[in-house]
Amino acid sequence: MNSEEAAARINYLVKSLNHHNFLYYQQAAPSISDLEFDQLLAELQLLENQFPEFQQPDSPTLRVGGEVTRNFKTVAHDFPFLSLSNSYSREDLEEFDQRIRKSVNQSFSYVCELKFDGVAIGLQYEQGLFTKAVTRGDGVQGDEVTANIKTIQSIPLKLQGSGFPDQFEIRGEIFMPLKSFESLNKNRRAELEDLGYDEEQVAEKLFKNPRNAAAGSIKMQESAEVAKRKLDCFMYAMMGDFPGTESHYDNLMLAKQWGFKVSEFSKQCANLDEVYAFINKWDVDRDQLPFDIDGIVVKVNEYAVQRVLGSTAKSPRWAIAYKFKARQAKTILDKITYQVGRTGSITPVANLRAVFLAGTTVKRASLHNADFIAEMDIREGDTVYVEKGGEIIPKVVAVEASMRDLFSEPHQYITHCPECGTELIRHEGEANHYCPNDATCPPQLTGRISHFVSRKAMDINSMGEKTIELLVREGLVSNVADLYDLKFEQIIQLEGFKEQSTRNIIEGIEASKLIPFERVLFAIGIRYVGETVAKKLALHFRNIHAIAHADVQSLLEAEEIGEIIAKSVQGFFGNQNNQLLLDRLKSAGLQFQLDEEAYKPKSNLLEGKSFVVSGVFSLFSRDELKKKIEENGGKVLSGVSASTSYLVAGEKMGPEKRKKAEKLNVAVISEQEFVEMIS
Repeated sequence: MNSEEAAARINYLVKSLNHHNFLYYQQAAPSISDLEFDQLLAELQLLENQFPEFQQPDSPTLRVGGEVTRNFKTVAHDFPFLSLSNSYSREDLEEFDQRIRKSVNQSFSYVCELKFDGVAIGLQYEQGLFTKAVTRGDGVQGDEVTANIKTIQSIPLKLQGSGFPDQFEIRGEIFMPLKSFESLNKNRRAELEDLGYDEEQVAEKLFKNPRNAAAGSIKMQESAEVAKRKLDCFMYAMMGDFPGTESHYDNLMLAKQWGFKVSEFSKQCANLDEVYAFINKWDVDRDQLPFDIDGIVVKVNEYAVQRVLGSTAKSPRWAIAYKFKARQAKTILDKITYQVGRTGSITPVANLRAVFLAGTTVKRASLHNADFIAEMDIREGDTVYVEKGGEIIPKVVAVEASMRDLFSEPHQYITHCPECGTELIRHEGEANHYCPNDATCPPQLTGRISHFVSRKAMDINSMGEKTIELLVREGLVSNVADLYDLKFEQIIQLEGFKEQSTRNIIEGIEASKLIPFERVLFAIGIRYVGETVAKKLALHFRNIHAIAHADVQSLLEAEEIGEIIAKSVQGFFGNQNNQLLLDRLKSAGLQFQLDEEAYKPKSNLLEGKSFVVSGVFSLFSRDELKKKIEENGGKVLSGVSASTSYLVAGEKMGPEKRKKAEKLNVAVISEQEFVEMIS
């Protein structure tokens, strides 16, 4: 393809893809499948790589991200970014209405809009092209986050139609749809569990609500990571004068014509009664929306009246936010039961009389730990108030003590595991109780087996959680070593299994015997020994026998091994049950010795240099990149320190690593620069 043909094809693809984007995100009427769209996008990306001079400023390839922002520049707002006064009752709204009527002598109407629970943003356009995005900040100035906002599909990079000013600003709300939020937390949970975090730690590190997730996302340094978060944006105000529009509602419709996503639920209201009707409708129907709202915004529609009313230093006098009360329900706490997590962490659960709350029927709520129950004096049979924390997670927030039975007794927290009967322990400084029986306690057992077969461990991908639970329930498996004794005849007799699915499991188990030692060490599930630590131990000690017989001091000599990890490793190998388990795994044929050939350097190009690898790369996977370092005589570290020679930065990298590298003057290099080092 010559230059002329490439330019024409790129032009066609950009127009076509942007049209399909508009149909999908603004009109909710896609005309091609996701696969067809992705194929066209891949073709455009390929052509732009070959002919970068023809990339257009509104190319949809700009939405996948890739830019790295080390520091967000502070930018002054051309128009003050005011916040809204809040109201919580009908009386507040009546007072607002009366105040306006005393100030103006002309008729006016209202516009009611959903109050999206997200993050305010100002977008600037020049000659119809998106040029800058700035957060609200303190109202006078905010942070420029342009690269990240470009990744949001519903924000036009180039406007449609004509008649827009040469320069103008439009404001809106960035939010995370509920489906994206659930997916984000699901992936985050899986990553944390793979790293060995217990349920309490996982719960602490999950995003609390979509608003927090959206706010954190737009300030990330890696725009490619922001693109994966699938944020969205509704626009609600154009700043400045726009000839031909005399009202806020007309202005919204004009913005919609130019390609901006404007909420279809905004409504003109002739009087306060219509405003109340709108509020009442959405106080009930908000649970049906695919995103969170926390109230209704009421604005005077006519610009002439807005100008008369003006603004205070903080808020416009012509607008107010009606905030919904937190959804709360009163019900009976029938019973307190206990869940056992994969690491033995105990979580008390309130089993409630079914009550409808914020769109779902709630029957259970977390009670966190023993201290929470004691502080609130929660008892079985109590009348309790339940809220959804961040509109997502049910929680008990209060007890109606006046309705308590006279003979009610304070709740006694359990002393033994509800699953296996083992006496619970509570480590100093920790809120949770633990079941120490990690060998035969059923929830811990299924959790350990799930970890053992996971992709980064033994990679037996033919075994899912349901299969593991079935094998345990049927008595075919009681520990990870039992997997290697399974027979075809035993599995095929189980409900739901046919010849091919049974063969897949047997073949997957057999193939896992070739998994290298460092991954076996990670798979056996020693507390605090994640993927990187397992590799460090394997490289230092070379075989399982040496690790098993090492004392704490010897373990501390291994690279990046601290006292907590060393004591955990020693405790694991000092357990007789674990020793018997490892003997069985060794007899089954698993790799318990380092493959020296695999780690033998192919060159000494990187000898004496140490690297930290972080992010997503285009030429290699992260594991392949680490292997390249070791093949060329370099050393791979898990964290940035003064002894780090280079930080190899990919598209997805935590900001803290970059910040620490800059503080310690560690060289930050790209994947391409690394390739040049070993060429």
